[in-house]
Parts: sequence; C-alpha cells; structure tokens
Amino acid sequence: MGLFSNLNLGDTLSGVLGQLQAAAVPALINAVLEKTQYHDINGLVAALQKGGLGPQVQSWLGNGQNIPITEDQLKAILGNAQVQDFARHLGLPVDATLKILAQYLPELVDKASPSGTLQSHLK
Repeated sequence: MGLFSNLNLGDTLSGVLGQLQAAAVPALINAVLEKTQYHDINGLVAALQKGGLGPQVQSWLGNGQNIPITEDQLKAILGNAQVQDFARHLGLPVDATLKILAQYLPELVDKASPSGTLQSHLK
C-alpha cells in the first residue's frame, strides 16, 4: 500500500512540476526574443506574417481557435541562423527549440492580444 501511495505522490509531483515548467516557457521565450533580431513578440509576429503565416497569426490574435504552426514552418521562415540563435539562448538543441516554439507560440501570442491587438511588452 505504501508503494502505491508513493507512486501517486510521484505522479502528482511530476504533474505539478510539468505545469510550473510550462508556465515559465512564455517568459523564457520573451526573454530570448529580446536578445534576437526580433527584439520582442511583435518583431517575431511580423516576421511570421511576412513569411506567409498570416492566417495562423490572425487566428492567434483573434478570439477563435488558434491554428497550429509546425516546426518546419518556423524553421523555413526564421532561417537556420535564427533558429540556432534561439537554441543557443535557450540552451537547447535546435529540434527541441523548434518544438517548444511551435507548441507555445500560438498560446503566447493569443494571451498577449486579449483585445485582438498585440501588446509589445509581455510580463
């Protein structure tokens, strides 16, 4: 019985730690953006729109469901050098960096634009 209690506690702690980690990702992305050529979320969003991802970005800014972005789309628009720069600042491999950006960017932009207009500085 004690073993199962510890297992449940371990699962609970893993879940909590995962939630805390996920909550920190948007702040981390913003901090990295300040160190890149994009400077902030507005610069990155402008690059994505210019690169042909206007429909996705508009869905993130609007009130409806966010259209996902793929790792390949990000890499194609940002370019190898910028992706490597992001990865270096995050301290992660390029593949992991692209995965994190693809996963969190739609939500990050969505939360930064509660009225449909992107706020320049996120906290």
